[in-house]
Amino acid sequence: QVQLVESGGGLVQAGGSLRLSCGFSGRTFINYVMGWFRQAPGKEREFVSRISWTTDNTYYADSVKGRFTISRDNAKNTVYLQMNSLKPEDTGVYYCAANRYLGIRAGDYDYWGHGTQVTVSS
Repeated sequence: QVQLVESGGGLVQAGGSLRLSCGFSGRTFINYVMGWFRQAPGKEREFVSRISWTTDNTYYADSVKGRFTISRDNAKNTVYLQMNSLKPEDTGVYYCAANRYLGIRAGDYDYWGHGTQVTVSS
């Protein structure tokens, strides 16, 4: 069973940066596509970014393109989300997810972490 644990959330002012981490265990990490999603209060969970099994195929939501960078360290079984130029609308719970295949819908992902809160103040 895959287990995912996110960390790195917090409170930051607009324009600031945060780096989220997600530790993976239970299966072979390199066999899984890793994604980040977020959910704001009263809204549906939305796709943020995903990275393929290796590091050469990444994809971003238009709302974060140019500001966020996803990466993975297959030696450490960890995926990261570097978030720069944060905006108040980036506020939400950020979830790490894993799947055997590429996808950008929440339903594409089989395994989820419990989430980490990101709050961006104006």
